[in-house]
Amino acid sequence: MIEINFPTDLNTNLLMLVRWLHFIAGITWLGLLYFFNLVNVPFMKELDSSTRGKVLPSLMSRALWWFRWAAVVTVLMGLAYWGSVVASDARNGGASSGVPMASFFVTWTVAWALMYACQIPGKGVLDKGPVLAVIYVVIVLAASGLFLHFNAHGWESNRLLAIGIGGGIGWVMMLNVWGVIWRAQKKIIKWTAENAANGTAIPDKAKYLSRQVFLTSRASFWMSFPLLFLMGAASHYPMFGK
Repeated sequence: MIEINFPTDLNTNLLMLVRWLHFIAGITWLGLLYFFNLVNVPFMKELDSSTRGKVLPSLMSRALWWFRWAAVVTVLMGLAYWGSVVASDARNGGASSGVPMASFFVTWTVAWALMYACQIPGKGVLDKGPVLAVIYVVIVLAASGLFLHFNAHGWESNRLLAIGIGGGIGWVMMLNVWGVIWRAQKKIIKWTAENAANGTAIPDKAKYLSRQVFLTSRASFWMSFPLLFLMGAASHYPMFGK
């Protein structure tokens, strides 16, 4: 007989619960992100305006509720787990958790702000996906380099550094969800529903917001790939630290 012995200490069980919730919420979040980019965008282009007006408000209202709250749970649970890693590494190195935590939030929030600033004009070269892609790659690489620079004391583990970068990309993606995608989509949903119900004209601004949502969502889609690589590398691919 194989014995099954569940751990009884609170910390082990709590961290397992945090990781489990992180996985569930993350699958929900990224699953919907992939659905939007790979299925919904091309599907909506095939619908006529009348059908789109009936389908979009109901579908997107439901999907975006799960999308935005799954993003929050994913990031919060991820931060809780990473915080325990940072605290353990800092304790073993006789240091403080302050630098990793502060450098994470400052570096990646500034990175998101720079990405968002590039989208605001919405015209010229900054309306072209390939141009924005190059700019975003440079920003992510620069933010990653800065995070590694601020956390090069020798006691930081591969887990701390890999999650610090991968989780930072996740932080940017969550800010995309709440700061760009949801803020624009709730207006588009409202205008589309009013147009379908009352024939109210959809404002010209809807085209600008739709384009912004598309570019932001597509950027998050591509950023999810290095994010997932770094999440796996944290425990299985020692590329950082000593």
